[in-house]
Amino acid sequence: MKRYMNKNGRIWLVLVVLIVVAIMSALWAESTSWFPPSPFEHRLPPPRDIPGDIEFFYTAKTVVSMINATLLVFLLLTYIDIYRKTRSEFTIGLTIFSGILLLNALASNPLVIWIFGFRPVGLGPFAFLPDLFTFGALVILLYLSIRY
Repeated sequence: MKRYMNKNGRIWLVLVVLIVVAIMSALWAESTSWFPPSPFEHRLPPPRDIPGDIEFFYTAKTVVSMINATLLVFLLLTYIDIYRKTRSEFTIGLTIFSGILLLNALASNPLVIWIFGFRPVGLGPFAFLPDLFTFGALVILLYLSIRY
């Protein structure tokens, strides 16, 4: 019974943290203009013909990317906990896989790209669709990891 309640507690904790991360990253993304010079930018030409809806797509990409990074942190911690209990080589592979996906989520975040002096390119909805597919896969992995 205690284990069941612990699982429910973990699920609620993940959901609450995801909601907080989504709200905070949306507010952060909305407060950042996507095209001012970043601290490291000094040689890039000004952007040309940027459509008005690009802010929405990159705000959505920022939120989804931050949610993915948060899910990956939970997944990484879950796999590390499983490894401490089982000492399975397969779990080491899952831990490395989660760590690499975490680096991918952080590197694809538009705010991280902006901080390093680059500008987002107008891909429209294709800018955040890969992150949505990754989000779906991560939700399934995290659910299976917590469930079993």
